[in-house]
Amino acid sequence: MKTQKKTYIDLFAGCGGLSLGLYNSGQWKGLFAIEKSADAFQTLKHNLIKNKKHFCWPTWLPQTQHDINDILKRYSAELKSLKNHVDLVVGGPPCQGFSTAGRRIESDDRNKLINSYISFVRLVQPKVIFFENVKGFTQQFDKNKVRGRIYSEYVKKELDRSSKSKDFIGYDVYGELVDFSEFGIPQKRTRFILVGVRKDYAERVNPKVFFDALRLNKELFFASKNLNISTTLEEAISDLLKSNGQIETLNFKMFKSGVYSNISSPYQKHMRLEINGNSKPDSHRFVNHNKETENKFEYILQNAEKNKPLSEALKKELGIKKHTIIPLSGTTPTPTITTLPDDYIHYCEPRIFTVREYARIQSFPDWYEFKGKYTTGGKLRTKEVPRYSQVGNAIPPLFGEQVGIVLNHMID
Repeated sequence: MKTQKKTYIDLFAGCGGLSLGLYNSGQWKGLFAIEKSADAFQTLKHNLIKNKKHFCWPTWLPQTQHDINDILKRYSAELKSLKNHVDLVVGGPPCQGFSTAGRRIESDDRNKLINSYISFVRLVQPKVIFFENVKGFTQQFDKNKVRGRIYSEYVKKELDRSSKSKDFIGYDVYGELVDFSEFGIPQKRTRFILVGVRKDYAERVNPKVFFDALRLNKELFFASKNLNISTTLEEAISDLLKSNGQIETLNFKMFKSGVYSNISSPYQKHMRLEINGNSKPDSHRFVNHNKETENKFEYILQNAEKNKPLSEALKKELGIKKHTIIPLSGTTPTPTITTLPDDYIHYCEPRIFTVREYARIQSFPDWYEFKGKYTTGGKLRTKEVPRYSQVGNAIPPLFGEQVGIVLNHMID
């Protein structure tokens, strides 16, 4: 007898990294996804709503981008009606206000989205919640001793408090820092993961079980896919080299795109499933570097320490004023990639990454197509989410797939 798939809602869904992982686990069906960016939602809609039919979208909710606060304001009755009908709510508010990679600003309006997340959970009350955010989410805002708080502790406390409302049962919650490179992602990316189990359900399931099971499951998971638990950058993207050849880029005539070479690792084989012999990788458009920039990059690749920001001495020697440039090594996973592609130099070619190479580092399979602009700048940075940013902000789908398997077993 076919087992009915469990249901979930994806908040702050981005371009669909976590939803894709849950889809790939084969055990979940999405109800709907909330994402404010039109660009990111367009990517999610194209791949998971239209192509994969992964969501049972409710008729009361327009199938477009939404701000979570608008949803809470306009559809609170519909959300309340979902109580006892949703197994899982996933997602984490945008991380820029907490990230140690940028300026940590406690007053950043995006930090207030935590309260929106908590309000949503209080209305829907799923059996289990899965929350993801940056490592800085567990650290206090040192510049403001009076208001400074550790937001991970705040979320735990708010979800645990059933006394605020007689209709809210509350959750037993537990969180840990997780390095995705330990789960097959070719990138040392550490994130705060919090799992909560509704109190009437927690008598049977301790949320700490999630992390134990995640670690216990990984060997069997990767063996079943003929993948290695650890993957290097070279193993992830060496079939996408510029030296393979270049072709015209559809809709972007001033740019050249790359083609595939032979598969040389299990990871590449897995990423290229379902592309049906297509020799043109999606979003594999090369940046047009001038000769001077290429020469500088070549010099850096030959003389700088890999996986480390350029020394001030080398930047001065080359006349580089940019704050961060990191030449990468092909023999290890990458450091955490950001939404700024010009922060990194390819491990063996004098250029920055393409969107498709970014996607490989984040474990998006090659059939997953990205929509919208490639890059943006200036004031538009706060309004648009181009392809590089969509990928850089995502939860790696290969990790999300492992999450889906473990959460399914927990609920069972």
